[in-house]
Amino acid sequence: MFQSLIDVILPIFLVVGSGYFTTKFNYISQSNVEGLMKFAQNFAIPLLLFNAISTLDLSASFNPALLSSFYSAAFLCFLIGIFGARLFFRRPWEDAIAIGFCCLFSNSLLLGLPITERAFGSDNLTGNYAIIAFHSPFCYAVGITTMEIVRNQGGSLLQTGKSVFKAMFQNVLILAILLGFVVNVSGLQIPTIGTEAINLITRAALPCALFALGGVLVQYKPEGDMRTILFVCFTSLMIHPALVWLFGSLQALPQDLFRSGVVNAAMATGFNGYIFANLYGKAKRVAASSVLFATGFSIFTVWFWLTLLGS
Repeated sequence: MFQSLIDVILPIFLVVGSGYFTTKFNYISQSNVEGLMKFAQNFAIPLLLFNAISTLDLSASFNPALLSSFYSAAFLCFLIGIFGARLFFRRPWEDAIAIGFCCLFSNSLLLGLPITERAFGSDNLTGNYAIIAFHSPFCYAVGITTMEIVRNQGGSLLQTGKSVFKAMFQNVLILAILLGFVVNVSGLQIPTIGTEAINLITRAALPCALFALGGVLVQYKPEGDMRTILFVCFTSLMIHPALVWLFGSLQALPQDLFRSGVVNAAMATGFNGYIFANLYGKAKRVAASSVLFATGFSIFTVWFWLTLLGS
C-alpha cells in the first residue's frame, strides 16, 4: 500500500516540479505560466467538472448520512482555518477566509479517488463519487458567500446578497457545475463530436493546473508563513478526517461509505485552494505552498488513516 501511495503522489510532485524548475530557469516565462493557469482555471477544469457531473449517477451516489458527515466536518475545518488564521497568525479577515478555504477543500478528485480505489477496490467508490459531485458547489458556495459578506461589511443585507449572487454566477467553475447538473437531470444528450472534444480538453486539465502551480510557486516562497502553512496541513490532513470518523460513527455509516468519507477527508489541500486564493488575490503564497506541502505530508498521514481503516 505504501508503494501504491508513492505511485499516486510522486507523479504529482514530478509535474509540479517540472513547472517549478522550467519557470525558475526561465525556460518558460511567468507570463506563459499565467496563461496556462488561466486556461486551466477558466476553461479546462470547468469542463472537467461539467463532464464529471453531467454523467454521474446521482441516484446511486446520494447518501444524506455520508454527505452530512463529510460536509459538516469540512465546514468546521473552514471555521477552524478562518479563526486560527485570524487569532493565532493575525491575518486580515480576507486572508483568513482564503486560508479557511484551503482547510475546507480536500483533493478528493486527484488523490481521493485513486487512493480509495487502490486501497479498497473499484467497487467501493460510490461514496467518492457522491462527495465529488457536491464538493465544488458546496465549497465555493461557502467560500464565496463568506468572502463577499466580509468584503461588503457595512452594506445592506440586499446589497450583500446581490454581491454574493453576482460573485457566484461570475465564477465559471460554479456555472460549469450547475450546467452539468442541468444536463444530468434533463437527460440531454451531447453529440459524440462534442463529447470527444470535451474529453480531449479535460485530459489536459489537471496536468496543466499542476504544472502551472509549480511555476506559480517560484513567486511565492513560504518565508514567514511556515507556521500558517503547517496549521493548514494539520487541519486538512488530521482534523478533517478525525471529524468525519466521529460523525460517520455516530450515524452508523456503512463500511464502504465510511471509508470513502474518511479517506477523502484525509486528502491534502486541493488545487482549488490556490484557485480561490488567486481569484481574490488573498493569501496566495500560503495557498500555493499548502497544496505542495500537504500533498507531501499526505504520503505519511494517508498511510496512518488507511491503517486505522484496516486496509
